[in-house]
Amino acid sequence: MKVLFSHSYYYPLDEKQWVKKQPYPPLGTIQAASTVREKGYEVDLFDTNLISDPDLIIPKFDSFQPDVLVLYDDGFNYLTKMCLTNMRNAAFRMITLAKEQGIRVLVSSSDSTDQFEMYLNEGADAVMLGEADETLSEILKHWENNQDLSLVVGVAFRKEEKTISTGKRGVLRDLDQLPMPAWDLVDIEPYRKFWLEGNGHFSLNLATTRGCPYKCNWCAKPIYGNRYNSRSPEHVVNEIDYLISNFGPDHFWMCDDIFGLKPGWVQEFDKLLKNRKLKIKYTIQSRVDLLLKENTIDALASSGAYEIWVGAESGSQKVLDAMDKGTDVNQIYEATRNLKSKGIRIAFFLQFGYPEETKEDIQKTIDMVTELMPDNIGVSVSYPLPGTPFYDRVKSEMGNKTNWEDSDDLDLMFANSFPKDYYRKLQRYIHRRLRLKQGIKMKTLKTVALLPYYFIATKLDRIALNNMEAQK
Repeated sequence: MKVLFSHSYYYPLDEKQWVKKQPYPPLGTIQAASTVREKGYEVDLFDTNLISDPDLIIPKFDSFQPDVLVLYDDGFNYLTKMCLTNMRNAAFRMITLAKEQGIRVLVSSSDSTDQFEMYLNEGADAVMLGEADETLSEILKHWENNQDLSLVVGVAFRKEEKTISTGKRGVLRDLDQLPMPAWDLVDIEPYRKFWLEGNGHFSLNLATTRGCPYKCNWCAKPIYGNRYNSRSPEHVVNEIDYLISNFGPDHFWMCDDIFGLKPGWVQEFDKLLKNRKLKIKYTIQSRVDLLLKENTIDALASSGAYEIWVGAESGSQKVLDAMDKGTDVNQIYEATRNLKSKGIRIAFFLQFGYPEETKEDIQKTIDMVTELMPDNIGVSVSYPLPGTPFYDRVKSEMGNKTNWEDSDDLDLMFANSFPKDYYRKLQRYIHRRLRLKQGIKMKTLKTVALLPYYFIATKLDRIALNNMEAQK
């Protein structure tokens, strides 16, 4: 049986991400391909990241002639968790094209796990629910032997026009049993070119963990759930060594939801890198409370941490508590100052528009950003995803639109304190406000040249925001 792997994230269909020129290979997809290849199947990859037309898969069908198309989204790419309609429509088109050629279709993604009926309606033969490494291999085996999929845990399919769901499979605990992702299936050079043109360096992605044990009530976890499982530091360092030897990246993006949660993991990772004489620069996601434990920041700095993104979310403790975030504003301040003292860049994820957020709450977030001056920020508005307490809270207020088209949509899809355009303007304002203050502090030729633009733009943004606040 020949198995063609693909996925449904197309960077060109998400303009905000495309202009950054920071594409990463589909890590989850090539991990699944490696697992299946280890079982003896012939595999290939149709990588959609750098193209915009799903119909380009047709020549791959003709050349590889697969028996099965597996649309296996990269669950390590947080953008796939947003279930963007541009990507959903691309997946539907690929399903249609495959079925026209008599190819069976399997789907695994956050969106299809939540909306499996929709994907089955489009012609998918089966949808894998949750973590799918073991489910995928079992389905292929059952199809080879013409066996009923009802015996496989973690799948939804149609039988005699009825939908059957066998529920989610438990997640893997021993991640070291997984083979190295099938990096050989990826054409790395276009990625290198994009990175060098847009950023002056080349970054690759790898994952050290799966899942997150925390319970922020707006965060969806359809694939890995609330469990947290970690690869051993040795397993990760082996992959780093392989990637450096074969592709020569300048930087790594550790695409875990939370990096280094397991006690002592970062310290052992640092030790192993030094023993292997591997010097790396990397970026992670973490939580401010975790960063303040033991000597974590020291170990991160020693091992090559370059930038750390934290879910700051808000400068208002009231909002953090409403989100069930489990952190406090003081920890954001302390972690930021500690990271800066070690020369590590700090970046904030911020979220506006949470129910009952007031003008005063918003101002607290703006004040926090301008006082702490993170090196970067990612600003969004509260986005309801199925399966979360937040979604259940606001779903009665949502209209026909339940998903963003792309990551720059920023449509607040439920009733809130201010109109939708207010939050779009707020996102632009806080970015410009930060860049203005950074420019004043840095005083380089480039930043000084941009100061008049940022000064005027923030003034106009503030006037517009004030007018919308007054009309409320």
